[in-house]
Order: sequence, then structure tokens, then C-alpha cells
Amino acid sequence: MHSASTPPPSSRTDDELAQADPAAMLRYGLSFGGPHRTALFGDGAVGAAVRLDRLGVPPRAVAFLAKVVRSGGARYAAELEGPVPGEAAAEQVRGWLETAATVVTGPDGDEQAARWLEAVAEILSLRVTTRRSAA
Repeated sequence: MHSASTPPPSSRTDDELAQADPAAMLRYGLSFGGPHRTALFGDGAVGAAVRLDRLGVPPRAVAFLAKVVRSGGARYAAELEGPVPGEAAAEQVRGWLETAATVVTGPDGDEQAARWLEAVAEILSLRVTTRRSAA
């Protein structure tokens, strides 16, 4: 339920969400917080999950990558040869991690990047589970 002053959330298709630029959303969401961070963890996470789902990346790979970012940092994770399975997916995710690495300042920034990856993994998992249930 929404109040008269709060418009209902807009409905977007998977194709529209997949067109979002996760790198730009990471740059602004990790740097500025507020509405930028809300967009990063909302449309940005859903769009990233749609992209990775289409490339066949398993949710556990993204969840594991979040642990790597939390432990070693975004820069370390960006330098991995294959941050996720699949060449096309790895290239995309590496770009996201490289962008995150340019704006995070220490463990707090790495923690935010790891939380975003966890959100992407959860959304990806929901997509996979829902698809299996519907089949």
C-alpha cells in the first residue's frame, strides 16, 4: 500500500533491467550512498542478476565471489582470471569489480561491494528457483 504522496514502484521488464549499467551504478552507489545506493541495491542488483542468469552463471558462484571480495577486497577479486564461470560473464563481472575497486576506500567499501554481490546472488537464486518451480 502506498500513500498519496508515494507513487507505486514502476514495473520494468527483464530486458529493461538488463540494460542498466552495473558499473556506473556501482561507481555512484558506492561513492555517494543515498538514492544512488538504493538504485544500486534495487534495479542495479536485479539487472546484474538478469544478465548473469542469461549467461548461465550459478548463484553460488556470485555468493562465493562476495566472500572473496569481503576477504581480499574488490581489487583482488577484479584481478582473478575467472571471477565467475564463463568467459562472457567473467568479463562483465571483472569490469564491475574494477569499477568498484576504483571507488572503494578500505574495508567498508569492500563490504558494501560484497553485500551488493550477495544481493545479486540472492536475486539470481530466486530466478532459478522460480523457473524450476514453474517447469
